[in-house]
Amino acid sequence: MSLSDFFSPLSLEELSPKNGFLTSQLGMKASFYTDRFPELEENAYDIAIIGVQDDRAAVNNSGCSLGPDAFREQFYLLNEGDFQCKIIDLGNIKAGAAISDTYIAVKMVVSELMKLNILPVIIGGGQDLTYPQYLAYESMEQKVDLVVVDNKFDLDEDDEEGIATRSDTYLNKIFLHQPNYLFNFSNLGYQTYFVNQESLKVMSKLYFDAHRLGEFTTDISLTEPIIRNSNMISFDISAIRSSDAGANANATPNGFYGEQACRIARYAGMNDKLTSIGFYEFNPAYDNNSQTALLLAQIVWYFVDGFYNRKKDFPLSPKSQYITYRTTLSDGTGEMLFVKSKKSDRWWMQVPYPTGVSKNERYHLVPCRYEDYTMAVNGEMPDLWWRTFQKLL
Repeated sequence: MSLSDFFSPLSLEELSPKNGFLTSQLGMKASFYTDRFPELEENAYDIAIIGVQDDRAAVNNSGCSLGPDAFREQFYLLNEGDFQCKIIDLGNIKAGAAISDTYIAVKMVVSELMKLNILPVIIGGGQDLTYPQYLAYESMEQKVDLVVVDNKFDLDEDDEEGIATRSDTYLNKIFLHQPNYLFNFSNLGYQTYFVNQESLKVMSKLYFDAHRLGEFTTDISLTEPIIRNSNMISFDISAIRSSDAGANANATPNGFYGEQACRIARYAGMNDKLTSIGFYEFNPAYDNNSQTALLLAQIVWYFVDGFYNRKKDFPLSPKSQYITYRTTLSDGTGEMLFVKSKKSDRWWMQVPYPTGVSKNERYHLVPCRYEDYTMAVNGEMPDLWWRTFQKLL
């Protein structure tokens, strides 16, 4: 089966403004599937835009299936930044006969694009589409680090029989999926009054990372090392406050500011590990003056800008590009190793594998902050080190 079987082509006439795109705008820089499906070869494109027109499992947000085209109307009007982009817009994956058919299509498309070293940017549709986005990694045979930007945990009990998942339960499917290849899950921006305390206990028991919105109020850069550790990201538009992004039936007064969401997206783009990202739950039916469509377009623009500013500085070799720091714990139980990139000043922490767990590697590198290093210098073990070690057992 060809990937073209899953997509419906775009109409450039509908996308283009009345007087056409300016030469500097992304509408003139990107390639589009209009009449003939493009030849997709390895590294032929860097980024692929994919719309998914399915909102059947989007709880209380019917109409978000129309989000992809409303996003495009704003995105391609933006000017290209200080980069030369190779973006292909493959059009929309239409809703299948059953929602499981849509999931299969998303899984296959994302998987094939990743194999071609093309990064898929998914525009939904409901956030339940995170589940097939995750399933695309099955063929990669590697552990997955998932970051979700959301104001709550989508772990509600699923009482309905026969339904594949819902936008408020999809994490259940990911956590319970077999074979299990989820190494770590991180939530950015949850708000406590939206979260069941039992869900917080689940996160703690699994040594997953849950970060309240308030942690980032004064410094959004604290999200960077968390994002840098991810292979895939799912971004729920309802994580942004309603005054900045009201086009969502589940929008709430508090959340990230629009400019903070753009910073998060840029950090995501700069992450060398990241191989897919999805933006979900944008609903044009609630979009006054297309403000949320424009904000989403700007968020994706910042992601693209970050992608073309990747540092490629993950600590491998040559060692001359990094500085290694050794610290000793105050109780004398051992030393901790940290690595700093000379290129970007970013930090990583070395967490040793327990004996017999890994035959090929001695330690696991986890992104961290300078503050984790200073804590270790003062003889204290950073919580990040302990939680990572527990996951390696």
